[in-house]
Amino acid sequence: MTGTLLRMRGITKGFPGVTALADVDLAVRRGEVHGICGENGAGKSTLMKILSGVYPHGSYDGEIEFDGEPCAFGSIRDSERRGIVIIHQELALCPQLSVAENIFLGNERARRGLVDWNRTNHEAAELLRRVGLRESPVTPVADLGVGKQQLVEIAKALSKKVRLLVLDEPTAALNDEDSAHLLDLLRGLRDDGVTSVIISHKLGEVTAIADTVTILRDGRTVGTLAGGELTEQRIITGMVGRDLDHRFPEREPDIGPEVLRIEDWTVHSPTQPGRVVVDNVSMTLRRGEIVGLAGLMGAGRTELAMSVFGRSYGTGISGRLVKDGREITVRSVGDAIRHGIAYATEDRKRYGLNLIDDIARNVSLANLSTVARRGWVNRYEEHRVAEGFRDSLRIKAPGVASVAGQLSGGNQQKVVLAKWIFTDPDVLILDEPTRGIDVGAKYEIYTIINKLAAQGKAILVISSELPELLGLCDRIYALSAGRLTGEVGRERADQELLMRYMTAQDNGTGAAR
Repeated sequence: MTGTLLRMRGITKGFPGVTALADVDLAVRRGEVHGICGENGAGKSTLMKILSGVYPHGSYDGEIEFDGEPCAFGSIRDSERRGIVIIHQELALCPQLSVAENIFLGNERARRGLVDWNRTNHEAAELLRRVGLRESPVTPVADLGVGKQQLVEIAKALSKKVRLLVLDEPTAALNDEDSAHLLDLLRGLRDDGVTSVIISHKLGEVTAIADTVTILRDGRTVGTLAGGELTEQRIITGMVGRDLDHRFPEREPDIGPEVLRIEDWTVHSPTQPGRVVVDNVSMTLRRGEIVGLAGLMGAGRTELAMSVFGRSYGTGISGRLVKDGREITVRSVGDAIRHGIAYATEDRKRYGLNLIDDIARNVSLANLSTVARRGWVNRYEEHRVAEGFRDSLRIKAPGVASVAGQLSGGNQQKVVLAKWIFTDPDVLILDEPTRGIDVGAKYEIYTIINKLAAQGKAILVISSELPELLGLCDRIYALSAGRLTGEVGRERADQELLMRYMTAQDNGTGAAR
């Protein structure tokens, strides 16, 4: 690796009521993988949007130098012409189009004004081979999983003769296998001379792949680490301004009586008749208890949670729900809320938020009656409640009148949590509650979960991060292929045991307790 490919000096960018970046410097060497880490709202994505031309020259202060030449990008096309391609966390693919059509969208292989489909599909096949994807170029993107769609985005970048590839949270929605494959691909691209910048909250992946890491905090550059300095603890200290020796707050459980029992719960797929996605599952939740639900992708965790929450997923649902000793009927989301059951979704953009409305309205949506009088919403009360959550959850926004869609992913997730906490539930189901959230904010959310449990609420946490379940939960259930395969208490739980249950093929009737 010789020389500096990218240099950004004194980058300053403001929005109404907030300074997103203040005098930020970044230097990326040729042929390296450069990590950028920071808490939500630290300015990582804003910096990359400036680099890519989303925020054009003139809308910020500072200088950009690429390959030794000053740059003034006015649009994404300007940056892509220089070989700078950014892949956002929310993938920019058209699901109805084929893989090949997506790869060359806006960059069509045409002759005399007509698309040359033979050339298009041939070149797409070559790019797919390069990223390790064996799908046919004519396969609709809608038929691919998220991991494969991520590879299509990288193939699309390679079609543009990429020299600097920027990936914003590339593994946030991927399972362990897809994440490992993506990191191996980045290593291969590095060997081929492609320089990469990776923004990620998964510090283990950052330390495994990055040659250098730049840390941002509160819109400022606080340091750059390389070589022996590059450890998770050093990154965390830079990100939050303090050591986090204990990733999980201390807690003395005060577990009370059973509040919810799920008995013989079975759910069928709404799109594949006859397919059972949750198979005869029984479990209990007690007051003051934090219960984990572990499982690999496709195990049925989210399907179980959504079906319990007012049958918002599935068909042919059977089984019983018993709350506080009495069987309840929950046929809609409204029924679930009235019975004190809340569910914070893993898909905040699709199910969790109204992205075009403000924070205050999003927080109050599930419990409007509390902030309404005679059928009219009291906006003053609504804002007061939302401001309380903005402070307690550290939602980074100028105010609760800010539009939810303009927040970072982690701050959007906090608004989802606030919405359901506001319903004051007895049972709170949290589906991937810290996905896309930095380590400092995770600690705050863990603290909030602990406080809710201390208030006597029963918490069910669904997480793909086994250390999170082990550090947070009193008991952990495991699902495999829709069936309950194990239950283990805090004192006996470890990653190896949970993984054994998560990959089991039959029902673990003798599961550890």
